[in-house]
Amino acid sequence: MKEIKPAILLLIIFTIICGGIYPAVVTGLAHAVFPNQAKGSFIADSRGRERGSALIGQPFSAPQYFWPRPSSTTDFAYNPLASGGSNAGPTNPDYLKAVAARVKVYRDSGVTGPLPSELVQASASGLDPHISPEAASLQVPRVAMARGVSEAVVRQLVAKTTEDRQFGFLGAPRVNLLVLNLELDKLPK
Repeated sequence: MKEIKPAILLLIIFTIICGGIYPAVVTGLAHAVFPNQAKGSFIADSRGRERGSALIGQPFSAPQYFWPRPSSTTDFAYNPLASGGSNAGPTNPDYLKAVAARVKVYRDSGVTGPLPSELVQASASGLDPHISPEAASLQVPRVAMARGVSEAVVRQLVAKTTEDRQFGFLGAPRVNLLVLNLELDKLPK
């Protein structure tokens, strides 16, 4: 009996500290130090409407937009609640059919030559909002033709929205497609 009272008291104390005080302090610090990230890194369009998060891919399929890396999430594409890879190996027949169908979409849109893997294979999370500048460059002719603008204008937007390596040495240069596609929407029609 002597052990029950201190155990219950410790349960209450640690519940208050770990379940209330600590999360409140961390959330408060996050909002003070990183306000945009703490709120979900949302990106707004030219009218101020939130269009999506810079951290989660968005489903673009119209020819006048750059197409993202495929999503492997269930229920719907880029579902953050179902983040995770498909776990399908490179010899899985369903996986090979899905990749072949994605390759066909790009070939039908006029892309020739080798395709970067990120255009036909999902990332490990299935939510990646970025593609390489090379993958974006392959889509420039289709986007320019669909929008009725020169390829040079579209290439300038790709260059403008290309993010450098994180801290100058981590990862590779990348293009956030939501940012790029919102820039495309600012072009005169």
